[in-house]
Amino acid sequence: MVSQNKNTISGVYLLFCLLITSAYASSSFIQQFTDRPNANLQLKTEKNIAEPMPNLEEEHNLHKHQEITSRDSKVSVSSTVNGLRDVPPSSYSLKMESFNKLLNSPYTEKYESRPFPAAGYNWTLVVYPNGNKKDSGSGYLSLYVAIDNSTLVAAHQDVFVDLRFYIFNKIERKFFTIQDTNVWRYNVFKTMWGFPQVLPVATFKDPKNGYLYDGDHCEFGVDVTIPTVFQKSELFSVAENFYNAKYTWRIQGFSTLLKDKYLSDVFTIGGRSWNIQVHPNGAGTAEGKALSMYLVLNANEIFRPYEKIYVQAKLRVLNQRQLNNVEWKIDHWYNGPGYGAASGWGFSEFIPLSDLKDSSKGFVVNDVLMVQVEIELISSTKYFPS
Repeated sequence: MVSQNKNTISGVYLLFCLLITSAYASSSFIQQFTDRPNANLQLKTEKNIAEPMPNLEEEHNLHKHQEITSRDSKVSVSSTVNGLRDVPPSSYSLKMESFNKLLNSPYTEKYESRPFPAAGYNWTLVVYPNGNKKDSGSGYLSLYVAIDNSTLVAAHQDVFVDLRFYIFNKIERKFFTIQDTNVWRYNVFKTMWGFPQVLPVATFKDPKNGYLYDGDHCEFGVDVTIPTVFQKSELFSVAENFYNAKYTWRIQGFSTLLKDKYLSDVFTIGGRSWNIQVHPNGAGTAEGKALSMYLVLNANEIFRPYEKIYVQAKLRVLNQRQLNNVEWKIDHWYNGPGYGAASGWGFSEFIPLSDLKDSSKGFVVNDVLMVQVEIELISSTKYFPS
């Protein structure tokens, strides 16, 4: 009995010792973990990034601009035009005085302007300070314009737009501009277009280049225009190889002509009425020295306002002894009333009077002078609406 009591007491003692040892170990573990609260907090902070509060109402709606590329096929370098321009943007201007804050922020992907009206629709200018990475714009400044879907009249409506983007350069006191020679096609499926690679970020940030000035000021802009289809037009064409393209005028009693100028009968070639005009004793500086001759549109010819007629023709004084003719070529525009009084072309010194008076030359025979015109080409213009 005594032996059993001793054994029981020994067992209880051992159990008590084990409990004390276990409690001490637990206390040491808890102390080890809680003695470094800052280290554990730092670890948690590094993995924790701020995120927007969820809005249950928006979870079922599509994002405002779904596009991540500037075109279905990338903008061709050959169709991109850039340069410097004095005139500021006409549709919208965005000035920023703290642009470096956006450049240095790892969480600011883009800046969207307020909506602005242009060409009958509402638009938003979108700036990616460090480039639109979803559109191969990493390392570049990216610029886009987005359309407000609510201003589209029909779900399948296409809006074709010309865009010109601006960045002010203070050193040049001009605007750097970039645009595409093609139009941009907006619709409900494509609401944002632009350029992912406008300028390298390094180029834009360097104050020596003039884009970022007065610390971190800069200015962007855009022209939004919708080209309209023309309502008026004209068709210019040229006719040649006319039937009976020559007209010959026999001037009888040449030595007895006393007037300053003489007109031939009216003749028609190429659908137009003409006259040959000669000055037997010369005109202007050629007076007394040479025969002057011109091809003249008849005074009754009707011109449309500002119409012009292009003519190629040859004027000739015919040699009646089968020797060489004297020929000069006309290649000129005959003007209508809106363009001045150039309704006749020719040459003041066509042939010396001495050659006409010399019967051996063969130009005047039996006191008859023969002159000729050959019209090779005449233009016409049709206007629409007529």
